[in-house]
Amino acid sequence: MGQQDAMLLMKNITKTFNPGTVNEKCALDNVSLTLKKGDFATIVGSNGAGKSTLFHAITGAFFVDRGLILLGGEDITYQREHVRSRVIGHLFQDPLRGTAPHMTIEENMTLAYRSAASKNACFGRIRSSDREMFREQLALLDMGLEDRMRQPVGLLSGGQRQALTLLMATMVTPKILLLDEHTAALDPATAEKVLSLTRQIVADRKITCLMVTHNMHQALTLGSRTLMMNGGRIVLDVGGEIREKMTVEDLLAQFAAKAGEELDNDRILLSK
Repeated sequence: MGQQDAMLLMKNITKTFNPGTVNEKCALDNVSLTLKKGDFATIVGSNGAGKSTLFHAITGAFFVDRGLILLGGEDITYQREHVRSRVIGHLFQDPLRGTAPHMTIEENMTLAYRSAASKNACFGRIRSSDREMFREQLALLDMGLEDRMRQPVGLLSGGQRQALTLLMATMVTPKILLLDEHTAALDPATAEKVLSLTRQIVADRKITCLMVTHNMHQALTLGSRTLMMNGGRIVLDVGGEIREKMTVEDLLAQFAAKAGEELDNDRILLSK
């Protein structure tokens, strides 16, 4: 794949925290990753493997020590986080992180829409055309939120807030959508509904997506590629027919062969 064909290109990314101290930790070790437009890759690995750190490198939560990051052909390696946020959708495990609880649903949606559309993100009068668009978008969630637009978001359940955050992150199609275990804090039925919405929105909008999961089955069945991380490195990147034929046991065996050790994480292993 040529550089011009990539939506995300990370080349030789390295990040060490607390260098030169007893707490020195190499969190990303010469990581290279390329995603073309519309790729949906799942990432699995133990705690401390580098999954969330990889996301933070993309969002600009910190600058990397070495390497190159291109998004949509633009060099964002040293671009400020607030600038990148206009074109990057990001959902966290905690449903409370994606919305302002004391603001209404339509106020939250207005700020997200204006920021992503590079309009004036300051709060102001909500236009009737925007309100109607928000209603149509909320109706797609099939949660009745289109009839609760003037209620504070803090009154919503965790699943409703996470679904709303997903909608807010994709109203204006982002260059990349980062999902950091975004259903892990939800009950199984709600998690499945949010996952179904995720599949639908990503497919309909052809959004380039990276999703961290602790569920090995999801890692093999969601999206088009599976990445496994260990010690700040991507030790396995599999897709296509090989991935389609893989079982969870195959994936664990491949991890052990590539990483030189077996995956040791009860939360992941128990989710097979």
